[in-house]
Amino acid sequence: MSLLALNAGMMSATSAVAGEKHAPVVAPIVQIASGSAMVVDLKSHEVIYSRNPDQVRPIASLTKLMTAMVTLDAKLPLDEVISVDIHNTKEMRGVFSRVKVNSEINRRQMIQLALMSSENRAAASLAAHYPGGYEAFIRAMNAKAKQLGMTHTRYVEPTGLSPLNVSTARDLTRLLLASQKYPLIGELSTTQEKTAVFSSPAYALPFRNTNHLIMNPSWSIQLT
Repeated sequence: MSLLALNAGMMSATSAVAGEKHAPVVAPIVQIASGSAMVVDLKSHEVIYSRNPDQVRPIASLTKLMTAMVTLDAKLPLDEVISVDIHNTKEMRGVFSRVKVNSEINRRQMIQLALMSSENRAAASLAAHYPGGYEAFIRAMNAKAKQLGMTHTRYVEPTGLSPLNVSTARDLTRLLLASQKYPLIGELSTTQEKTAVFSSPAYALPFRNTNHLIMNPSWSIQLT
């Protein structure tokens, strides 16, 4: 059995798709501290467990999954070098990042850093370089949510830093199921570690996946 497990907390959210050999992971989820959660069988879409699945909560960095999907929907060249541009994302003010503003890296790596390492400046930059600009990107995020039937979801920015980015466990399950149609998201989000090489100025930074289960060979994580 392949499972999709989602925990949605007030300040943070994590998600993972676990492989067949780990179906027994369902049992301890009943004792989770998270205020809302949902576990779904990926094949039948049967809801195996839920807790407050329709409670609207801030979704934090789960926002970046929609950011990646909207970017890929635009069919922009992934090898195009783009700058780190955060000036439209007011939530970034005062937020630390090792990534230098105005430095450059290609779009594929921006997506990768946003997904695997939850790099906020990467997510903000993807929105800044969207056709029509930042506001068009936010509109596209909400349009995508509506298309997927995420009726209790709202996005105001691309990083998840704003508590006004809200959703429910049920809506986020729809998003995670839809992400299966984007194999690149699974590939990039499950990268264990990466050294990103930037230009203008030239520098390199090591990144590690924020999901420590990725490092555990006994787990088969397909999305994080």
